Amino acid sequence: MSIVVTGATGELGSLVVEQLLATVPADRIAAVGRDKEKAAGLAARGVEIRVADYDSPQTLSEAFRAGDRVLFVSGSEPGRRVPQHTAVIEAARAAGVAQLAYTGVLGGPDADFRLAADHKVTEQLILDSGIPHTFLRNGWYTENYTANLAPVLEHGAVVSNAGDGRVASAARADYAAAAVAVLTGEGHLGAAYELSGDVAWSLTEYAAAVSAATGKEIVYTEIPGAAHQEILAGAGVPEGFAAILVDVDEAIRRGLLAGTSGDLARLIGRPTTPLAETVAAAVASA
Repeated sequence: MSIVVTGATGELGSLVVEQLLATVPADRIAAVGRDKEKAAGLAARGVEIRVADYDSPQTLSEAFRAGDRVLFVSGSEPGRRVPQHTAVIEAARAAGVAQLAYTGVLGGPDADFRLAADHKVTEQLILDSGIPHTFLRNGWYTENYTANLAPVLEHGAVVSNAGDGRVASAARADYAAAAVAVLTGEGHLGAAYELSGDVAWSLTEYAAAVSAATGKEIVYTEIPGAAHQEILAGAGVPEGFAAILVDVDEAIRRGLLAGTSGDLARLIGRPTTPLAETVAAAVASA
């Protein structure tokens, strides 16, 4: 039996593998990814590499083994995920995995924004498959904001159509730690965890955190959704994805990413990483 991480060279998957390496022997870990060369560093540390691609179902037969505990990191392309995820679920079921922990979205079946649609279908597919499962319904990553600091600093403004909505974000490493806890612990089968940060913050507070970290005046400017989409498109974001991001901000305005269930902190055994800490780290590394 191995602990298997799909998308193991991606932003979340790589953090999970790193934290697993600090917890269990390397020979108990299997990393699934499309590019063997990209995973070469993990192989050198004793991690088993299983090459597979969500878009190539025939490759997924080699991704899983009977009794594996699997972290199923969702695909990154909305609109393509349902066929990709169907292929992963079918391969996991055929292999007889012992656990499929899926990274979905905060709110699960109650989330009514466009980005959640593929996740809701996937959760139902997993339920229908009969595979022992755990749902990790991830909230927003603070890095979704700090990864885009350059235009904020250039223009001195955070712009969004989210209004006064609040975001209970956490650092990506916090979500990775929750996945490790579920993969290495007991009592998680059949559970659905609503994962989010301990504190929900507004974009006005985010702008203030960036100001404090940089010493520059940063303000939050609310704009209509159509104007926001034009700005994103002008920055090179594909039209369809820009529309999804604007819709997410509308969901934030309606409070759908503000939930603070405490599940994340309970799983990782500590408070979640504060907004100001992630912002300061991003500014220091910029």
